[in-house]
Amino acid sequence: MIFGKTKSVCPVCLRVIDAQKRSEKDGIYLDKSCPDHGAFSTLIWEGNLASYLRWNSENTAVEPPREGKEPEKGCPYDCGLCTEHLRKGCCMLLELTRRCNLRCPVCFAAAGEDGAPDLSLAEIERQYEDLMARGGPFNIQLSGGEPTVRDDLPTIIRMGREKGFSFFQLNTNGLRLAAEDGYAKELKEAGLNTVFLQFDALDDGVYQILRGRALLAEKLRCIENCAEASLGVVLVPVIARGVNEDQVGPVLRFALEKMPAVRGVHFQPISYFGRCGLSRPDRPITIPKLLSLIEEQTGGKLRACDFTGGGAENPYCSFHASYRVKKDGTLTCLPRRSTGGCCCTTSDDSRTAVADQWRGAPPAFAADGALSETSALDAFLEEVRQSTFAVSGMVFQDAWSLDLERLRRCHICEVDSRFGLVPFCAYNLTNENGEALYR
Repeated sequence: MIFGKTKSVCPVCLRVIDAQKRSEKDGIYLDKSCPDHGAFSTLIWEGNLASYLRWNSENTAVEPPREGKEPEKGCPYDCGLCTEHLRKGCCMLLELTRRCNLRCPVCFAAAGEDGAPDLSLAEIERQYEDLMARGGPFNIQLSGGEPTVRDDLPTIIRMGREKGFSFFQLNTNGLRLAAEDGYAKELKEAGLNTVFLQFDALDDGVYQILRGRALLAEKLRCIENCAEASLGVVLVPVIARGVNEDQVGPVLRFALEKMPAVRGVHFQPISYFGRCGLSRPDRPITIPKLLSLIEEQTGGKLRACDFTGGGAENPYCSFHASYRVKKDGTLTCLPRRSTGGCCCTTSDDSRTAVADQWRGAPPAFAADGALSETSALDAFLEEVRQSTFAVSGMVFQDAWSLDLERLRRCHICEVDSRFGLVPFCAYNLTNENGEALYR
C-alpha cells in the first residue's frame, strides 16, 4: 500500500526525484525512480504500518534559522541554512582537522585522504562568532578526522567557553586519551563536558573489520583515564548488519558496569556514505530492528516500548530512553511527557536536554511526566546524577534512504566556512561512487 509521498535523491547522480512510502508485510519501503538510472527501493522500517505511524510523535513547530539564505536550487543543494529549513539547530559539529591516527574502512568523513590543512585558530574563532550570530549558543561537537591529533585542542575549548558556549563534546577514537597520562584531565580543565567514544564492540574481530586493527585494550584504557579525571564517557557503537549485531547487549551491560564513568550508550546504525568498505545490505539496520536487539540481548531489562523518537528533530531520525539504575542493579525507565515523545519541542529545549543527558545532569519530572524545575538537596541531585543512564541512537540517512522532509527538520549541522551550516546527512551525502555534495 502506498501511503505517503516525499522527495529523495538518486543514489547514482544525486538528482532530486519523487519518492513514495510503501507498506509491506515485512516493513516500510522508500521507492523512487530516476529517469536516467532506474528504480530504487529501500527498507526504512521493520514492522507494519501501524507501528510506523505510532512512532510519529513529531511536533509541527517551526523555528526558521536566523539569517537563513534564500534557496536557489532547492533542498538539499542550498544549505547554509536556507529559509526552507525548519530548525535553527541544536548540535554543531566543528571539524577541526582532516587528519586521523586511524584509517577506518567505514569512515563517513573519509578522514586522512585529502591532506587538507587544519583549520587555524583564527578560522575557528570566526566560526564560533558566526554560530553566536546565527542563534547560539549551540552544543559544540569537536570532530574531525580525529580532533585529538591537534595539540591546541584545550585552547580551542577554552576559546569556545570565552565566546559563550557552555557544552563541549569530543568525538574521538580515544587513542590519545588512552596513551597520554593526564590528557583527559587537561581537556576537562579546559572545559570539555563529555567524550563521545567510538566503541563498536567488546570483540577485537569487530574492530578489525570496522576500524582496520585491534583496539579494545586502548578503548578500555581510555575509559579508565577519563574516569580518573571525572570526565564522563558516552559509548558510541556503529552497528553493521552481519558484523556486530550481537554486540548490542554486551556493550550495554559493559556500560552499566562502568557507571558513573560511562554515562550512556549512543547507537549509530552504519551509514553507507563516505569511505564505507561494506556493501549496503538489502535490509539495513532500522530503528525497530535495533530496539528489538536491545530488548532481546538485555533479557528484557531494556524494552523496545521504553523508547520514543525525537521531538525537535524528525522522530524517524532517532530514539532515546533514560533509566534510573538502583543499587541492586535493577533499571527503572524514567517517565516521558504525557503527550508522548521527547521532552524537547524546540531546538533550545533539545540543546539543554542533550547537554544534561551526556554530562549526567539529573532530569526532574512533574506528576504528568513533563520536565520540571526542582529545588531538591544537592546530595539528592548528585545521587540521581550518578545513577541516571541514557540509551539513544541516531539513524543517519544516505543516498538510498534520504527523505527531504526529514532533512528539513535536522538540527545537527556541520559548520563549514564555505557554506555555513549544513545538516549532517546532507553534508556527508555521497553517491554510490563516493562523490559528495558538500565535502
